[in-house]
Amino acid sequence: MLALQQKLSLQQKLSPQQIQYQKLLQLNTLALEQKIKIELELNPILDEEIDQTLEEEKEKDDELEDLDDPDDEEFEIEDFMNDDDFDHERVNRNSEEEIFHPLAPARSTLYEDLLEQLRLLDLSDDLTLLGEEIIGNLDSQGYLKRGLDDLLDELELFEHFKIDHEKAENLLHIVQHFDPIAIASRNLQECLLIQLRASAEADEYYKYLAMKMLEEHYDDFTKRRFEALKQKMNLTDESLKKTIQLIQSLNPKPGEGNLETVEMNQINPDFLLEKIEDNYIITLNDRSMPSVTINKQYLEMFNSKKKKGRKKSTRDKETYKFLREKFESAKWFIACIQQRRDTLIKIMQSILERQYQFFEKGPKYLRPMIYKDIAEAINMDISTISRVVNGKYVQSPMGIHELKYFFSEGLSTDSGEEVSNKHIKERLKEIIDEEDKNKPYSDDKLAELLNTEGIHIARRTVAKYREQLRIPVARLRKEL
Repeated sequence: MLALQQKLSLQQKLSPQQIQYQKLLQLNTLALEQKIKIELELNPILDEEIDQTLEEEKEKDDELEDLDDPDDEEFEIEDFMNDDDFDHERVNRNSEEEIFHPLAPARSTLYEDLLEQLRLLDLSDDLTLLGEEIIGNLDSQGYLKRGLDDLLDELELFEHFKIDHEKAENLLHIVQHFDPIAIASRNLQECLLIQLRASAEADEYYKYLAMKMLEEHYDDFTKRRFEALKQKMNLTDESLKKTIQLIQSLNPKPGEGNLETVEMNQINPDFLLEKIEDNYIITLNDRSMPSVTINKQYLEMFNSKKKKGRKKSTRDKETYKFLREKFESAKWFIACIQQRRDTLIKIMQSILERQYQFFEKGPKYLRPMIYKDIAEAINMDISTISRVVNGKYVQSPMGIHELKYFFSEGLSTDSGEEVSNKHIKERLKEIIDEEDKNKPYSDDKLAELLNTEGIHIARRTVAKYREQLRIPVARLRKEL
């Protein structure tokens, strides 16, 4: 039988404004700037607020430029050539200061340099296109990220170029001898061999031994099996040492520090933390962000439609409904941006208070801290803290750090003090850096040394931290 029933239940639902606020919290400065620009295009009620002072100054400058000074002399372009009296510091003028700074000279990237070297070659269109694909597929260390066959298949599929594999290999060989040498190598072994073959300064005997070691005994070399290398290559301690030293003098990362990666371009600090006298000042890095306000004309139109009350025609009702929706959306958006600013500053201030010694003295003084600590300190949800710290960065006297960096678990020492696991990692790295490379410490020994310092840690935890630091096991750290 059908029956009517009443049911009472509690449900938690977020309002549209709360949803919008949570979404804005997740955005970093650059993403928020794009979001504001999109909202300005979509909502006619929103308007970009322009600094009137700057506008008035600009109008005055324009008026002055339009004035015709009869005493002005006419100059030809040649008059400015090789003119030592030209004040280079007047470019990039700051209207609020009397100090002028020269513009930084244009600097080409390695990517642009490689393309320029490619274009100097007399290549066919298909090989030029392949060369551009090779250069465009380099990682941050200068290695070719994709296989040559994959690039050839892609060119054939999308550009309808079919290139002989031998010609492609020859072109890759040419690119690998661009400056810097060994760029576009496919692996470390190829990278080192290219540099060795091109070296004109290395001693020929040790160059021969190094090439033989890399070509025939590469596995023993990477795993530092020195005794095996001595026996297989019939080397003395001296010749082995000089051969290893020659290989270690080569550059394993030919593109590092030169190729501008997407990650490098995207890191833009959301907070600026500056120490002025004895105080730290937190500011949001949003000076270039558009400031939004309510458009006055639309606001007047909305108010006039509102005053008509019941006398509104059908068209007026539709217009009023449209304006009301856009007006409410604009109000919410502006309120959410302000609420976001307040929340970000509040969280960053709380992080500063708990990690004050870090900003004063460095990573060794980083305290254990979890999301719950900040959430309780400023009376907010843990989920809100998580949204804010994810993907946002602060620039301080200690460098640029993601906010997540300041959160870590901790261990207790003999003195009862809580120590951050990041501090333990720093200490672990220091111990390994100072070890005797002839007899590097095992994970058991590292755990033992940390325990003598009052840091109680298990061997498996040491192994986990060592791997996170990308430090190899003891036998791979062994040196002659």
